[in-house]
Amino acid sequence: MKKRTTIYDIAKALNTTISTVSRALNNSDLISETTKDSVRKMAEELNYRPNKVASSLSSGKTYIIGVIVPSAQIHFFSSFISSLELSFKRAGYSIILYQSNESVLSEQNGIATLLEAQVDGIIISPSLETTDFSHLNKVHEEHKALLVFDRIDDRVNAPKVAIDDERAGYLATAHLIDAGYQRIAYVSTASTIKIFEDRFLGYTRALQEHSLAIDSRLIIREGMSIESGIRATRQLLDLSARPDAIIGGDDFTALGILNVLHDQQIDAKEIGVVGFANQTFSAYINPSLTTIDQQAEKMGEESARLFLAMLQSADPLVLSDTRIVLDPILIVRDSTKK
Repeated sequence: MKKRTTIYDIAKALNTTISTVSRALNNSDLISETTKDSVRKMAEELNYRPNKVASSLSSGKTYIIGVIVPSAQIHFFSSFISSLELSFKRAGYSIILYQSNESVLSEQNGIATLLEAQVDGIIISPSLETTDFSHLNKVHEEHKALLVFDRIDDRVNAPKVAIDDERAGYLATAHLIDAGYQRIAYVSTASTIKIFEDRFLGYTRALQEHSLAIDSRLIIREGMSIESGIRATRQLLDLSARPDAIIGGDDFTALGILNVLHDQQIDAKEIGVVGFANQTFSAYINPSLTTIDQQAEKMGEESARLFLAMLQSADPLVLSDTRIVLDPILIVRDSTKK
């Protein structure tokens, strides 16, 4: 195998000292620009690559952040990751991405794997299966920074970044009421994760404030997926008093809802539909989907800013009480034009 180029090789080629090469590569003010240019040029000619392992051993930092998401295929999470990574790159950090695929066991394995990789900290959005957050304590035990985004929970001792999910549920429901819909069904997950409980609270509050009854037959909390949306809509359409609007727990659930309505030739004037997350496809399906935008890019920027502040502190728990709450944005499209 070809021997890896080191700073010793660069120093020998330039007939200078190792300390001079090291300082030049680290852009030290003690080294002239002429010397820096010579060292950089020789480093490029010799195909020099910094030894990050050796660097991390001396500094105690790897400049790598672990990120755990339920699924990178979901537009919200992919947009968050893109924004987060861009902010970290500017600060000289890289990320390692781990998908839990909505499995608490996979999430626990992800925590262990990232800690073994010696990441400087972990940013996580918990899985739908997660009800016990004790495995996150391992991050603190390793004296690493921890941040929770989107699916936040008060039981986790860490800074949090999310939208106002209670307001999101309220906005979706109030919009339907203002558009003239009266019997509004709610199809979402049975997960007790706080954001889903908050959205449901927003839904019920909007109904109560507009003097509309909360009908348990119109509430189906069994899952979020295209298939869940299809099953729930068929069940709702079998009711003697059908809903005239349906809120889906996410855009995929809403897509399943629209699929059934299309098959039965029911349009938005008869039954309106709202989703959550503003997936890319939501603007291009027919009818285009009214949805709640969760400000994924802004959430990524705020998470990176807060996390970098934590990394600069000697105490990773110093900002544990910090909570950043972003406003949800209602995107009105054709699926709610009564």
